[in-house]
Amino acid sequence: MSYSKQDIERRMEGALASLASEFAGLRTGRASVNLLDSIQVPAYGGVTPLSQVASVTVSDTRMLSVNVWDKTVVGAADRAIRDSGLGLNPVMDGQTLRIPIPPLNEERRVELTKIAGKYAEAARVAVRNVRRDGMDDLKKAEKDGEISEDRHRALTEEVQKLTDAFVKRVDEALKAKEAEIMQV
Repeated sequence: MSYSKQDIERRMEGALASLASEFAGLRTGRASVNLLDSIQVPAYGGVTPLSQVASVTVSDTRMLSVNVWDKTVVGAADRAIRDSGLGLNPVMDGQTLRIPIPPLNEERRVELTKIAGKYAEAARVAVRNVRRDGMDDLKKAEKDGEISEDRHRALTEEVQKLTDAFVKRVDEALKAKEAEIMQV
């Protein structure tokens, strides 16, 4: 039988982890090192993630510090952050870029909550797809005579409970992110 509760849980946890990383990239008006995760810097004859050419720290709730290790890359890192579409304007201070995080306006907050909702829905779909795969495995196992009808019913309920629990966790994560975004 190919059904495995651990495998289903692991895959559902993966959907939640993916949601968490998506949420981390949403700008909330508060400084977060994850805000700059997606930024690519043209350096050393190619394109390199910012995290591989600098260290990013939170100075205070509205300020990020990017300490670029190689001074020849400071200008490229500055341009990459400005061109990222995040609405950030770094201030050069030697090899360090100070990035003030401007407060969000109401329109942008509403837009970000909608984006967060889309991310959450994608996570719910991923969880439900894992559920469907598990149910298909159970159906096949019952059809092939590997498990009884009663065992099939019990395992189906187990998969459904797991699904409900993970969807609830997605909803809770969304509610928390929306509250964080809407906080002034």
